[in-house]
Amino acid sequence: MDPPQITGVVKITLPPADNPSKGKTITVFTISDPPSLPIQQQPQYQQQQQLQHESRFFTFRRRVLFSGSRIVLGFVGITVLALLLWSSFYSETLLELREPQDDREVNSFLFTLYPKKAAQQLFYRDAEVKLGKFVDRDTLLRIGSRLKQRQSNKLLSSSKSSTSTSSVDPSTVFPLVGNIYPDGLYYALVLIGNPPRPYYLDMDTGSDLTWIQCDAPCISCAKGPHPYYKPAKGKLVPHQDSLCTEVQISQNHEQPESGEQCDYEIEYADLSSSMGVLARDDLQLKIANGSEMQSNFVFGCAYDQQGQLLVSPADTDGILGLGRAKISLPSQLASQGIIRNVVGHCIRSDSDGGGYMFLGDDYVPRWGMTWVPMLNKPSIDFYHSEIVKISYGSAQLSLGGSDNSIAQIAFDSGSSYTYFTQEAYSGLVSSFKYFSAEGLVRDESDSTLPMCWQAKFRIRSVKDVKRFFKPLTLQFGSRWWIVSTKLIIPPEGYLIISGKGNVCLGILDGSNVHDGSTIILGDISLRGQLVVYDNINKKIGWIQSDCMKPKRLKSFPFF
Repeated sequence: MDPPQITGVVKITLPPADNPSKGKTITVFTISDPPSLPIQQQPQYQQQQQLQHESRFFTFRRRVLFSGSRIVLGFVGITVLALLLWSSFYSETLLELREPQDDREVNSFLFTLYPKKAAQQLFYRDAEVKLGKFVDRDTLLRIGSRLKQRQSNKLLSSSKSSTSTSSVDPSTVFPLVGNIYPDGLYYALVLIGNPPRPYYLDMDTGSDLTWIQCDAPCISCAKGPHPYYKPAKGKLVPHQDSLCTEVQISQNHEQPESGEQCDYEIEYADLSSSMGVLARDDLQLKIANGSEMQSNFVFGCAYDQQGQLLVSPADTDGILGLGRAKISLPSQLASQGIIRNVVGHCIRSDSDGGGYMFLGDDYVPRWGMTWVPMLNKPSIDFYHSEIVKISYGSAQLSLGGSDNSIAQIAFDSGSSYTYFTQEAYSGLVSSFKYFSAEGLVRDESDSTLPMCWQAKFRIRSVKDVKRFFKPLTLQFGSRWWIVSTKLIIPPEGYLIISGKGNVCLGILDGSNVHDGSTIILGDISLRGQLVVYDNINKKIGWIQSDCMKPKRLKSFPFF
């Protein structure tokens, strides 16, 4: 190592001791080598020059990149704005739902879905499956004893309405209440009569006729939460009425004498049934804007229930028919110009249950909805569509049928659980064969549902075992994944926790339900979705929602 070189000298001269006034002097001088860079410093100097050059280059690149980003962001912004404007002016859904068909003022009505308190546990054999249909005359003759009993029991109505002590605040917004387990249904509070009296009606998109248990007197009725409906004599619907004709067409009844009451019988997919006569009374409605109105409403006065409808004590007083036929509640209100024929419901997916239901299109979201066409066959009044593929995770399940390429699917809020075709159900069950190695063991002693599993740990909710299961994907329209329309059902949409603390499969074998070839989406799989049935444009739509509170969107939200 070279010795350090002197680069500067400081000389200090102190004053003489005998004359300190002269002070001290300081002399500074430097000694240095000729100015040259050491050899080892030259590369460092070159490196600094290179860094300065690269810095200028990167500064130039940043300017170019930032300028490009501005262009990209501007293009994206213009594209989003164009899409919004296009949706606002040309969206088929928006135009169909918002353009009035005539000059009549139409409204929307909101119902709340109520969570019920369980009186008893619901087992799958007791689960409700609606998809109601009117019974034809040949079937009525096969149940001759009941038919004779009905013919000899003409409605014994009084000249005045029954004097029930029940009273209801007329400003009440009709609510929806319920849960999947242990009760297995969702119901709405409906006010009928003058003065209005309350009735809890099971929300059912799978049937058309609304009916209430009726004191005619009642031959076979369940003990419901409210007194039986008892109409005045003038409230009976005569057989010549157009709505009676709609009911009687499917029953193939012979034309009775003029003025005779209008009889009916409905049979449901779970083999329960209801028999009665048609009545007409005031239906109290609260419009979405807060005002109130009345509608002259035709419904069933049901005095003979069988099957699950006869279970006492019952949580409900009857059925709220929301189907597509002219006798259904939304169709009647639409024919009177009160609403547009659109029905929607939103069932909460949490354990508290509940949700809301609406009639009319004020609560239909203007954007974000997924739509599929509704099958429009004269023989089908249910809310049907077609699926081309169903998958559990990445594994495709068989749809069944002759070509296994298409299957019908019904959206039925009157069914507690979901029903697959036998082929799809078998494929789904076989996907669970490795559960024992993952910590879930089949518990055949749990009769809540056909398939229940016990875990090695305590199960508090479906979230605790969600990792063991995969989502179900229902594919509509096209078998190509990119261009198809999909409904994804998470594990929360097909699992429940039983009273024994096991996790149970809420999808059942539908081979003996309805026609055996139709997939039925019940309440368990409709939770957490706002589902809309647009009877004007014949389509069914959905969008994910917490179902806490309905929203009325007057314009597009910007973010």
